[in-house]
Parts: sequence; structure tokens; C-alpha cells
Amino acid sequence: MSGYNAVLARNTENAPKSSLSTQSVAFSHYNHLSTQLPLDPKTGKMVVGGVKEQAEQCLKNMKAIVESVAHVMDDVVAVTVFLQNSSDMAAVDEVYTTFFPGTIPARTTLAVSALPMDALVQMEALVSNGEGTIPNAPQAGDLVKVTKNTSKAPLSPLSAQSVAFSHYNHLSAQLPLDPATGKVVAGGVREQAGQCLKNIKAILESIDVPFDDIVKINIFLNDLSDMEVVNEVYTTFFPDSAIARAVAYVPARTIVAASGLPMDASIQIEAVVSHGDGTPPQAVEDRHGLIVEARNTENAPKDALSTQTVAFSHYNHLSAQLPLDPKTGKMVAGGVKEQAEQCLKNIKAIVESIDHAMDDVVKVTVILKNSADMAAVDEVYTTFFPSGIPARTTFAVSALPMDALVQIDTVVSNAEGTPPIA
Repeated sequence: MSGYNAVLARNTENAPKSSLSTQSVAFSHYNHLSTQLPLDPKTGKMVVGGVKEQAEQCLKNMKAIVESVAHVMDDVVAVTVFLQNSSDMAAVDEVYTTFFPGTIPARTTLAVSALPMDALVQMEALVSNGEGTIPNAPQAGDLVKVTKNTSKAPLSPLSAQSVAFSHYNHLSAQLPLDPATGKVVAGGVREQAGQCLKNIKAILESIDVPFDDIVKINIFLNDLSDMEVVNEVYTTFFPDSAIARAVAYVPARTIVAASGLPMDASIQIEAVVSHGDGTPPQAVEDRHGLIVEARNTENAPKDALSTQTVAFSHYNHLSAQLPLDPKTGKMVAGGVKEQAEQCLKNIKAIVESIDHAMDDVVKVTVILKNSADMAAVDEVYTTFFPSGIPARTTFAVSALPMDALVQIDTVVSNAEGTPPIA
């Protein structure tokens, strides 16, 4: 690690603690928070009541963590709301708006098949870190969060289309809505996938960012069997430019099976975008000083539609890793323990291929097919992260690609910045 940026893991007594994760992990200009369950921090037990009470407790825990690192809720850049029942969205939104009355973060909402401790809701957050990570970078005081919307993409009172801070834009997950009518477009998943990507492109064009500056895509599908059709549409958007086509650039990617999406959509797509000029009023930087750098290694599974890791500025965004043997491309033999181990071996191989170590991981998302497998996965997980430092999110879904039992997604710090930075 460099002398200017270090992974800083922090906990507070005012929010629930876990031996498997840290409440907040800061690096450079972002704090990555572990997903907050509706647990009373004093007892560690689920709060009494229904989904409204649980949503309020999730947000209280989030607020406690944010304030413990000397920030405020207006510093939240993006929020993901996970529900056990999609019909609870309206009730959760009533509570949500009381915590974000001012600047609205980017947001993704989905229902999944199961949440830890049988919770009805959990929430994760990404928080700006304006002062950088000690020892402070000189320019840090000039960074501001910029929230933008365009009428050429669907508008929502509950989320901003794009929230920029430092060198990243975080986009709210885009539903297949016609921006003129606010309704789901006619047709099936093919038409819906195309509309999601059109909406993302419209947002990027409104902030003068090219489509190929996307570093990570998350695709949420109601039916995983629709993936082949979605991929047909996806390849018409990526690569987008002659330069990207010349090097066959595609972003890192994660695919998640949702049990319910807003407005009963079949698909929604979320994007993380590089932002090379920083955020105003920061002085415009030399665009060539920061580049999107996509890399693959033979020691982890390859996919023609995604890059193993895409680095920009101080982060590496990895594609979710399935339990595939990189030599054969097939699922490893055994049960969930063996599969979890292979996922983590693949992550480690990617991390080491870019001259980093597992201690540089700031955020991990563990996605299971069966929530009952969590204890078995944790046994393996702790052998790769014995300090419990990364922030973490865990949930279960109805299905995973290639009928896997587990897949794992990671964000890794990038202490040296992205070459050709000195």
C-alpha cells in the first residue's frame, strides 16, 4: 500500500457488529458499508414489528455508522435495498424518505429469495469520504458530491439518476421504462433489456461521459433463463466505440436472479462509471492521467462478455466469480464448501494477477442459492479473510448462473492508482 492511501476498517458500538465483516471500510474517497440488517445494536436481535420497523432500524444502523466516521447521511452516494417481499416496497419507501429528505442517493431495489436471520429487509450503502483516507490527499477538500438527472431517462422522486463523487459516477439501477411515459416498454425481456441500456446511455450522454467508461454492470433478472436473450441485446451495446472494439473492452459484470423487481419488470441494470475529470469544483485533470484498465488472467475463469477486473483511479471492480475451474471452465466437484473455496481462489488469482493481495479487498458480496448454506460458506470465507476486514453483503437467490450454489463479488482497492499514473 502507498503512504497516501490505506484500507481503513472501522466499527462503532452504535451499530450491530459481526466477526465476519467490518461496518465501514474506507479507501481513498469512499466508505464501503456492510449491509445493515434490522438488528438492535445492544441486543443483536431483530427489532420487534413489521417491515416498516425493520426498515427504520436498518437506516438507524446505517446512520450510526456514517456518523461514527464523521460523516452525515447527505454523504451517502448509493443505496441498495434488499427485500424479502417485493410487495413491501411502498412501506419501506415511506420510512426511507424520512432519512433522505435532502440530497437523494442513487438507488437499486430488488426482492430476493432470502435474507440473513430471515429479515424482511436489509440495506447497503456507499458513502463519500471527502477528506480521503488518512494521511489526507491535498486536493481532498475540493471534492463535492454532484447529483444529476435528465428528462431523457426515467425520473424518480426516490433516487437520483447519477451521483458523482471524486472519480466515479454511480447510477441508479435502470428499469425498462419509457422516459416519456414512465411506463414499462411493450414487449418481452429483449425489449426491456434494450430499454434499460438505452436509459443508461441517455444518462451518460447527459453528463458527457461515453458508454465505454462503464467499469461495472450489475444485471438483475426475474428469470435467469432470460440471460441468453439479454446477452444478445447486451452485445449490441458493448463495446460501444471503435477504440473499445479494437481491444474488445467489456466491463466487469455480475448477474443476479431477483424474486421481484419494481413495477414488475423482468430486468433492471445498474452501472458504475469512471469519471476521469474528477468532480467539480475540482480542477479538470489530464484525462490521460487516469485510464480504464481492463485485465484478465489465465488463472481465473474467462468470459467473453465480461472482464475479470476493471481498474480505474483507486479501485478495481471484479466480475462476480463462480466456482469454475479456470483450466476446464467447468463447475468444481463437491458441495457448497468446495464451490465457495473455488470462488475465493478465483478472486485471489485475479487480485494477485494485478499485484494486489486479499487484504486490499474492501467489499465482498456473497450470493447463495440456499440461505442454509451460509454457515458452511463462512467456514471457508474466514480462511481467506481471517481479519474479517472487508465490508460484506449476503443474500440468497432462487438460482445462480450455471446452477452454482454460490457466487462472490468483490471490490478491491488500487493503492497506486491506475497506470500510467506515476
